[in-house]
Amino acid sequence: MMQIDCPYCGPRAQVEFAYERTLDSIVTLDMPAEEAVSRLYARANPRGLDDELWRHSFGCRQWLVLRRHRVSHAIVSITEYAP
Repeated sequence: MMQIDCPYCGPRAQVEFAYERTLDSIVTLDMPAEEAVSRLYARANPRGLDDELWRHSFGCRQWLVLRRHRVSHAIVSITEYAP
């Protein structure tokens, strides 16, 4: 199990958080349809570092961006999500 260091609540177990998606898969309403389809269905699946969107569901309820290695699960950085 991963330990996630929430900037607001401190270190917490992964079960307190909900994984949402990688940041490169987020689509908006004003985005062209071709780009939205590309982001949702034709994205790369990197084996290295990736930025992921997580929510501290059982804590402060903040949205966080975790920069995490997809193979080793090592968390490099955690920042607040600002859309």
